[in-house]
Amino acid sequence: MSDLAATAKPVGIIAKTARRLVVGLTIAIAVWLLLLTHRRTSPSSMLFRLIILALSATIAFALFEVWPRRLPPWCQRWALQVVAVAASIPTATSAMYVPFTPLGAPPFLEDNDWMLVTFAAMLVAPWTALAAIVRQKEAFAHHQTLAFALERSQLERQAVDARLHLLQAQVAPHFLFNTLANVQALVDAGSPHASPVLRSLIQYLRAAVPLLHEPAATIEGELQLVRPYLELMQMRMPDRLQYTMNVDSSALQVRCPPTTLLTLVENAVRHGIDPGEEGGRIDIEVARIGERCVVRVTDNGVGLHQSTNGLGTGLTALRERLQLIFGDAAHLRLGPNDPRGAAVEIDMPARI
Repeated sequence: MSDLAATAKPVGIIAKTARRLVVGLTIAIAVWLLLLTHRRTSPSSMLFRLIILALSATIAFALFEVWPRRLPPWCQRWALQVVAVAASIPTATSAMYVPFTPLGAPPFLEDNDWMLVTFAAMLVAPWTALAAIVRQKEAFAHHQTLAFALERSQLERQAVDARLHLLQAQVAPHFLFNTLANVQALVDAGSPHASPVLRSLIQYLRAAVPLLHEPAATIEGELQLVRPYLELMQMRMPDRLQYTMNVDSSALQVRCPPTTLLTLVENAVRHGIDPGEEGGRIDIEVARIGERCVVRVTDNGVGLHQSTNGLGTGLTALRERLQLIFGDAAHLRLGPNDPRGAAVEIDMPARI
């Protein structure tokens, strides 16, 4: 146990005991005020007796809360505490009667003031103890509920983080293998551009690979990856790839999953532009509309009918990452582009 925990435990016990004493004294004063109209002894004497009884009941309640440490199966601690509080009243009354009763006074059973105080204490103390136990159990149950909810939330968060890291780990090799396959195509074709493309790719990957494992990125950071990627692809097929970018400056600091924009652009190159002999153009648009950010990548390539079935590895992983981070607040849509090609759009919260 740490020093902080060891210190906090006695402090908590002292605070709880102090609260109980305050409650006991408050109840004693309340009972005293009710009994003032029926007294024959002095008010101070009656108040003193009630305070002693309240302290006795509080001590009995606290003592049997922790002692004995082990109880037989048939004995419930709460019942033991209530019985102990009830028994403490006549015990404390008997202990006070002899030293505080003058000689010649009537016997205890004939002393109306003593009997009235004892009866009132016997009536109030056990019910107060029972109410305290019920409140204590409710507080403990509420604490356990909050603890379980917190633990479940932490486990769910860990599961989401693990799933997100797994998806990002899938995206990184998927992107790298696709890019290296493009370089291999240049080498196989004997293109003189193979060597400069490879050098540019190495420089690009040195800057890009560390960013692939970041937990979050921004649109501005995504553009820093997309521009060199498109430059590399344009070096590989200079006559078959054109691209445009139209980015709202207010959307640059919007946060998104890493490689969000890069995945959309790479998907357009690989499944839209590259398969067609004529190539085509890729248009990138990013706009911030109020509290939403819309990212749209379109191409006029071969279209969906010649692309891979479904979303493919990159878009499928991206959709899952958006779902894990934003839940139902983010949407990824894939559809045809007019008059030809494909369009992918992401609508997500504009978080900064």
